[in-house]
Amino acid sequence: MKQLRATNLHSVYGEKTLLDKVSFLVETGDRVGIVGVNGTGKTTLLNAIAEIVPADNGNIDTPKDYTIGYLQQEPPLDDNKKVMDAIFSGAQPVFQLIRDYQSALAEYSENPTDEKKLSRYTKLEQQMTQQDAWLAESEVKNILTQLHLPNLDLQISALSGGQRKRVGLAQVLIQAPDLLLLDEPTNHLDFDSIAWLEKYLANYRGAVMTVTHDRYFLDSVTNRIFELSFGKLYEYQGNYEKYVTAKAERVSAEAVAEHKSAQLYKKELAWMHAGAKARSTKQKARENAFAELEAQQGTRQVEGEVSVNLGQTRLGKKVINIENANLAFDQLTILKDFSELVQGNERIGITGPNGSGKSTLLNAIAGQQPLDSGVIEIGETVKMAYYTQITEPIPEDKRVLAYLSEVAEEVVDQDGNHISAAELLEQFLFPPFMHGTLIRQLSGGEKRRLYLLKLLIQQPNVLLLDEPTNDLDIGTLTVLEDYLQSFAGTVITVSHDRYFLDKIADKLWIFKGQGDIDRYNGRFSDYLATYGAPTLATTKESKSSVVTEDKADKAPTPKKKKLTWNEKKEWSTIEDDIAQLETKVSDIEEEMNVSGDDFTKLADLQKELDETNDALEAKMTRWEELSELVEGGA
Repeated sequence: MKQLRATNLHSVYGEKTLLDKVSFLVETGDRVGIVGVNGTGKTTLLNAIAEIVPADNGNIDTPKDYTIGYLQQEPPLDDNKKVMDAIFSGAQPVFQLIRDYQSALAEYSENPTDEKKLSRYTKLEQQMTQQDAWLAESEVKNILTQLHLPNLDLQISALSGGQRKRVGLAQVLIQAPDLLLLDEPTNHLDFDSIAWLEKYLANYRGAVMTVTHDRYFLDSVTNRIFELSFGKLYEYQGNYEKYVTAKAERVSAEAVAEHKSAQLYKKELAWMHAGAKARSTKQKARENAFAELEAQQGTRQVEGEVSVNLGQTRLGKKVINIENANLAFDQLTILKDFSELVQGNERIGITGPNGSGKSTLLNAIAGQQPLDSGVIEIGETVKMAYYTQITEPIPEDKRVLAYLSEVAEEVVDQDGNHISAAELLEQFLFPPFMHGTLIRQLSGGEKRRLYLLKLLIQQPNVLLLDEPTNDLDIGTLTVLEDYLQSFAGTVITVSHDRYFLDKIADKLWIFKGQGDIDRYNGRFSDYLATYGAPTLATTKESKSSVVTEDKADKAPTPKKKKLTWNEKKEWSTIEDDIAQLETKVSDIEEEMNVSGDDFTKLADLQKELDETNDALEAKMTRWEELSELVEGGA
């Protein structure tokens, strides 16, 4: 059994102590979930273990042959490489062996009479057999298929952020290291991919440490929880459910201990104020003990909770009316004769595979994407806020308080009290010393929390949320969920987070691609249990039926054997369509590189890039489906 031992890791960033002499042991078979408020050092800990950014002090000890694979939130991939080449470009021995073999094979093929080249080729061929490196390529293809990224010839520069994350995940999984470090591995994964990853990790031979907001994933995968709070590491045995119970008991015990200490302090304070006439030696010792007790009062650091108690404007009966909406991109149908009446206080969850058009619908409702035909009417009393996947461009040199004060110097809460911008920041876990902090010094999660606060202080009555669980810590999510449940308005959210959808949405729109949208009344877990994970539709025909909780199970759809006439026509042009989309992605990225500090233009270009990447991803998935039919003898 191999071990990684961390001893007294210490890291400081600005005025924050992120790791305060943290020590722990990780052994083969451990499945460690790392939790904590954004900005408490979760990614810092992973970076220290991987030696990407070593801790300021402390030691990490491992056996000499110990290997670590690290999936970062934004995997560092070479844009000039193709998917397969990028995966095999790592420094791991198996990757180096494959590259050396391919190089030796090429040299030997050019000079088959050169004995040195023949000897090198033969030696590497033997090593490939000894180390089972022949299996690596087929294993990569299997992993990428499970992660819905089967085209290995795509250029990295043409991939969306979600696709890049999946390539990075495939890269670390194929390494099969002694320790897997995974930073938000479920971001951008479809439900069936998450289910596959859970099973993969359950059977993984090495150890796993993961930072994730996905509570169902934590519950399924982990057997230990590390909580980071004010630089300290608290360890809990068991999965996320057991952690929640154990943490509540720990916090309660600490509160009781502090209460007892406070009561003792009051008694001792009364004694000191009494001013004994004669101070004996025992009394002097008591004075010293009191001084120590007094110094301890109020020193226990308590993890704050995000507080959301903002007022909102009145919402009338007319909210959102969608009639016969049609929308398509490059022959990819997003909406097809889609009609829906959204009423006040509804909680609608939008989910489905990547590339099916979920975010595009939110863009259309928000007025950022025109329809090809049809109407979206917004009620006169609607005050809408749109929490997008990508945070709006924020001037990195702007300070936190100044950024928030641009929206409002103060707001009125649900009780009619006036709250200043500074007080709001404290309620959202930005202590006073951070109010003057430059935004560029915030963690990614802290920036998302600040962005969320900026939207909420506008006191909307309709919330559009696009993947709100990405990059927010579990504590913030819990409070946001509670807030949304009591929110006196309408919520429409796109999400892949099963836990979040179960808590928030009682009505679902399931996107399957090509305008195929199912409706379901009930919890998403119940939908999954009944119908399984939604997948991209294979035809352009949309369904008009409404799915309800008590609907009878669907009969299995017969597998198609041959291409229809329309599919043959689609197959004849699909590769050209893909090439055009890839060119469009490259053109947009080139334009973004020369746009400098024009944040408005960059935001428009980023939106166009995301939509194009979504269309490209859907087109690639469609290509795979059609190619299987062609290869099957159609």
